[in-house]
Amino acid sequence: MLRQPAVANRFYPGSPAELEKTVSGLLPGTGTKKKKAIAVMSPHAGYIYSGKLAGQTLGSVQIPKTVIILGPNHQGLGAPVALSLSSWQMPNGVVPADNITAELLLAACSHISVDESAHRHEHSLEVQVPFLQSLQPQLHLVPISVSHLSFQVCTEVARALSSAIEQADHSPLILASTDMSHFESRASASRKDNLALQQIIALDAAGLYRTVHDERISMCGVIPVTIALLAAQMLGAAEVELVGYTDSGAVSGDTGQVVGYAGLVIS
Repeated sequence: MLRQPAVANRFYPGSPAELEKTVSGLLPGTGTKKKKAIAVMSPHAGYIYSGKLAGQTLGSVQIPKTVIILGPNHQGLGAPVALSLSSWQMPNGVVPADNITAELLLAACSHISVDESAHRHEHSLEVQVPFLQSLQPQLHLVPISVSHLSFQVCTEVARALSSAIEQADHSPLILASTDMSHFESRASASRKDNLALQQIIALDAAGLYRTVHDERISMCGVIPVTIALLAAQMLGAAEVELVGYTDSGAVSGDTGQVVGYAGLVIS
């Protein structure tokens, strides 16, 4: 079963040659030293807006054969924690699922269920894949789309992730896909996003969850990032590096209504 691209020719080029050229231009040079990471956080807007930061972030780390991508469910379809077992058809080739790691997750946590409908139209995971394909030719995916969850459920999902990663023989990478504040002035978005980023950099998943809710920060992937932070801590994470922060106004010139973007590496 193949999951077909949902946002090719919209968020990124649909032509294989054009996509390869675009991604190559967004990734850092071949001489860049790659860091071994437990998790990364990368933005998921159209490449014209956040592709450069996504490329810088993903291009700065070693990409293993399996990447577990956690993304927010923008469409409201499917299960709250929806796992895809399909291979993903992308413009520049098919990416197979890592069903061994997926089965470990399913066995470890009753909150995780197989549901392809959550992925059919969702962009937050898909836009990361062309970067990963370029960086890792033997790429396999474990795509998980998540809706709003309690902190307790986030913890249980994170525990399943850390257990599956510890059992794997190739150290899968966790990729949390998120944009930051949506459609606020640059000044407001920057202030609010800084509050959230401070919690991430401090490896404080509970602080992030609480801050985003208390401050009404429209960070769409707060749940994926919370889960990634929790799992990374369980796997021994000790450091978070902010690769960069920007917003849509840097491209559009409109600073009255921006979307914020951040890239971070957790190791």
